[in-house]
Amino acid sequence: MTGNRQDVRQLAQIQRWLQTVITHPDGVEAGMASDAARSEIDISADRVEEVIDRSKRRTSVERLEIYANAYYARLLECLRDEYPALLHAAGDEVFDGLAFGYLQAYPSQSYTLGELSRRFAQYLEETRPTDEDEADAGAGPSWPEFLIDLVRLERCYSDVFDGPGAERMSLLDAAALKDLSPEAWMQARLVTVPCLRRLPLRFPVHEYATAVREKTDPDLPEPTPTWLAVSRINYVVRRWTLSPVQFELLAALIEGQSVGAAIERAAILAVESGESVEGLAASLRDWFAEWSSAGFFQAIELPGSREGESSIK
Repeated sequence: MTGNRQDVRQLAQIQRWLQTVITHPDGVEAGMASDAARSEIDISADRVEEVIDRSKRRTSVERLEIYANAYYARLLECLRDEYPALLHAAGDEVFDGLAFGYLQAYPSQSYTLGELSRRFAQYLEETRPTDEDEADAGAGPSWPEFLIDLVRLERCYSDVFDGPGAERMSLLDAAALKDLSPEAWMQARLVTVPCLRRLPLRFPVHEYATAVREKTDPDLPEPTPTWLAVSRINYVVRRWTLSPVQFELLAALIEGQSVGAAIERAAILAVESGESVEGLAASLRDWFAEWSSAGFFQAIELPGSREGESSIK
């Protein structure tokens, strides 16, 4: 029995060493030289045959490199599946270069592939060309921003699809608000569903991404400030295009501000944008009705209520 336990411990140690070596972003030999690998098995590349046998055709290092290449090939495949619009826009070679650079800079650290691309947009921001580089390359200065917006959109879709949703929640019934006094309504707080997101963009990449998913060949869009709301209904991710004032209002509600405070914040933006407060007031009823019908809200908390009490659903 003691021998069996020792064999299990040795196997577990080799498995941890293999994982460290195979997944190292700088390659197998760098993986073997890393502190993490040496803490498991302190061995150099010229002695690795003591751990991994060579075959008739390949050295031990070459055998390990096969597994390392397969590991990164699988991760690249996952990124291709998650970012079809980026793949279409950038092309195979550029996409793989961006994705592999990202995997080297931010190696996978999670047991779930759902976390694999969480910092992809951040990586593209960190490594985007400077204005001088773009001019030298003859590329338009907005090309990197377009790609980054695509990544942000498709990552948002993934987060909303995989994250908590409202499918089993009882959503807010707008008809239940009829008896609220104007004072209570302005002081109330709308509780948004957990899958609701807001996303500011520099390009209308949502239209481009939809066209790609519909198997068409869209042209690259012109830069146009775009504001989206993204949510999930019956396990289907949907998005809504908003005006800047709508976006500001919804942002305040998502942050937990009262209806009155959110309207005041939206009104300030409306005035700054040259819109009339009267026009905003006339639109509010339609906006709240549309968002309630779309399932943006799960409840409304009334003034003076404690958590879980005096709320309307």
